[in-house]
Amino acid sequence: MRYVIIGAGAVGATIGGRLFDAGHEAVLVARGAHYEALRAGGLRLTTPDRAMTLPVPAADGPGAVGLRPEDVLVLAVKTQDSVAALDAWAARPVEGGGTAATRLPLLCAQNGVENERLALRRFRTVYGMCVWLPATFLEPGAVVASAGPLSGMLHVGRFPAPPRGERDPLAARIAADLESAGFGAPLPPDVMPWKYAKLLGNLGNALQAVCGVTDDAVARELLGRAREEGARALDAAGIAYVDAAEQARVRGDLVTVREIGGTRRQGGSSWQSLARGTGSIEADYLNGEVVLLGRAHGVRTPVNEVLQRVAGDFARERRRPGELTPAQLMELVGGLPDA
Repeated sequence: MRYVIIGAGAVGATIGGRLFDAGHEAVLVARGAHYEALRAGGLRLTTPDRAMTLPVPAADGPGAVGLRPEDVLVLAVKTQDSVAALDAWAARPVEGGGTAATRLPLLCAQNGVENERLALRRFRTVYGMCVWLPATFLEPGAVVASAGPLSGMLHVGRFPAPPRGERDPLAARIAADLESAGFGAPLPPDVMPWKYAKLLGNLGNALQAVCGVTDDAVARELLGRAREEGARALDAAGIAYVDAAEQARVRGDLVTVREIGGTRRQGGSSWQSLARGTGSIEADYLNGEVVLLGRAHGVRTPVNEVLQRVAGDFARERRRPGELTPAQLMELVGGLPDA
């Protein structure tokens, strides 16, 4: 199989780079300066164990990739960019006839829980991936994967889940390739409870982005309240999610963030979006997912509502991470009406 990584940022480039380094075919799809750097000098991938320069083939869009019947499309863009990416790739022809949407599997290697539904509207065969992969992309052509001994824990499963927990052969092949490349790749009967659990974990992304990396007591309170709101909203909606104990049991100390060159990872994916000045952020599909469920099921979600709004403002205004204090954010939460 060849893995076509659509969105070769922190997560996508780490997955594609490590697969390539393990002897699997991969293509990194990127844009702008990042694509130019990949094309000119390869992918510079740094892990706690080594620094690599990998000559992974790069493309700047679907028109530059001749799709084959054995390809697996890996969607690794942020959720706010999913519709554009899915529409760009769905109608692309595949060697031997047919289109990507009808012939190729698409794997959503993304945070949030909306991407699989978006993909299934367009693609016949969709897989979800719960991504636990601490990585950083701040410089064109360069990605740092900070965890060890495994680079990430990537739960994989067909979407929707097969009936009666049946084993999916392609999911098993993908998992085997990932495990050969330095990842954990469990195959749960249903991947979505893992993704909903990860959603709760990602509710702090916007907080970290706007307030910076901090252990401030007010920040801890805001994070706890955001996750409590998320859990109440999921419970009210009757949505299953894996508990913290089960997550810790499976992950153990296999994916531990380590210092690289004496420096620890600066911030998560939303922090990186602000640091790079991308103009958009994923909060609408993380905190916004909780807000949506809360509104639909009568659960108040004031912390997530403020985080969604403020993070979006920061991205649109291209403000830097950490320009707001946790205390200022708490004031905004306190200023919301009761209903």
